[in-house]
Amino acid sequence: MSITFSNQVAIVTGAGNGLGRSHALALAKRGAKVLVNDLGGARDGSGQSLSAAQQVVEEIKAQGGEAICHGANVADYEQVQDMVKLAMDTWGRVDILINNAGILRDKSFTKMSMDDFKLVMDVHLMGSVNCTKAVWDIMREQNYGRIVMTTSSSGMYGNFGQSNYGAAKMAVIGLMNTLVLEGAKNNIKVNALAPTAGTRMTEDLMPENIIKMLAPEFVTPGLLTLCDQDAPNRTILSAGAGGYAVASLYETDGIYLTTEQQTPENIRASWQQLTDTSEQQALLSGVKQSEKFLTKAMAKN
Repeated sequence: MSITFSNQVAIVTGAGNGLGRSHALALAKRGAKVLVNDLGGARDGSGQSLSAAQQVVEEIKAQGGEAICHGANVADYEQVQDMVKLAMDTWGRVDILINNAGILRDKSFTKMSMDDFKLVMDVHLMGSVNCTKAVWDIMREQNYGRIVMTTSSSGMYGNFGQSNYGAAKMAVIGLMNTLVLEGAKNNIKVNALAPTAGTRMTEDLMPENIIKMLAPEFVTPGLLTLCDQDAPNRTILSAGAGGYAVASLYETDGIYLTTEQQTPENIRASWQQLTDTSEQQALLSGVKQSEKFLTKAMAKN
């Protein structure tokens, strides 16, 4: 079945360059009306210009699509509200939100200023919160919504010099997990994309031939599978260089210790059993962990 976005409205943040631009063009090519958001700053978040976003709008229009642009700073909720209002005033609905905007302020933790840590958190995490909050009730009233967070291997697995970026990118997974539960009754699906791409964010970190292999266009097909009508839910899709994989968080079955046995020495002594992955599973909500441990306790009492 062909994936299409005809008669749907999509907001793509950070869409003036790189991944966001690729996402916006692909959504428009498949029928979506696209609001192209971009602050137009440098990769560290400094500066501001609408020219990049406007150029993407013109590309979409040249291909016969519909698009508008807005230069909201996603870290500013009032600006984000104004952006969503523009989409609603223009098209009357918002079906898809792609939280893609981001910046880098890379330094080792010991050298990183708290201002740089907070700014990256504000853009990646609070930017995703602000944009999602601004469309959430619209999607609830429509009984339809598709939201994609942009996470990263730096958050899931760590990366030297990116404590701020990694923290923010893992935080959006926590946001996704709860919104999946709260949006289910209104047909709002929330997923996350973990891209590996050669963009201006990474252009000085990789040789040119590797950057070509990691073109944003080799990630966007994965993005499109996360935001159509038949999209999965609560999925972390990793994508890059033509490779696609799903990342998941699992918990081992674990152990039970009686009150008398509950010492750090006994936990350490049971470490092999505690870390045994043979019966691990992905828990569908935080309460499932409580249920698991209570079930073990009640079975022993």
